[in-house]
Amino acid sequence: MPGKKWVLFDIGGVLELVDDDAWQEEWWQRWCAVSGLERETFDARVEAAELPAIDLTVGTEAAFWNGLAAAIGLDEAQRTAMRADFWDAYCGTGNTELIEYARALRPRAGTAILSNSADGAREEEERRFGFSAVFDPICYSHEQGVNKPDPQAYLRALQRLGADPADVLFIDDHQSAVDGAHAVGIRAILHRDNATTIAAIEEFLRG
Repeated sequence: MPGKKWVLFDIGGVLELVDDDAWQEEWWQRWCAVSGLERETFDARVEAAELPAIDLTVGTEAAFWNGLAAAIGLDEAQRTAMRADFWDAYCGTGNTELIEYARALRPRAGTAILSNSADGAREEEERRFGFSAVFDPICYSHEQGVNKPDPQAYLRALQRLGADPADVLFIDDHQSAVDGAHAVGIRAILHRDNATTIAAIEEFLRG
């Protein structure tokens, strides 16, 4: 007997309208300019600071921002502004159509999230988008200690879902993450637009 079906969503570039391949470099350039440092010097100071891996650890956000600000010579007000600017860029705007579609799926399927993330993302995204009312569980890399496309990222998510791979459809905007899901037996699609993704989910639920 087949188990409960699950639709597992990535966040950035799927549930959030943001260019994952551009915003980080644009943000970096902005704060390099604020620091007044040449890019080579800026990057070297950041590298030498040995900042905590906020994408794989919990409780390290404050140390990261304090260390980054000190490394590039920012004062407290600038540090606060840099952090706020980071989260605004990171979160982008909500993909309201897809979020509301996922909300409506709840009687028909489980809805969950698997996302590479940074410490602080749960609080920031919840404040903006209220994901916990739509998705459960929300599997963040900084809490699971592993990023996609590492197989363990998907296997830990499956464990939290209590699901077999065949009962899950995963949606991501990066082919490497889609391939990682396929490698552990999860069906997955590359998100390009809402209409195509919604059609694929409907087909999965009919199957």
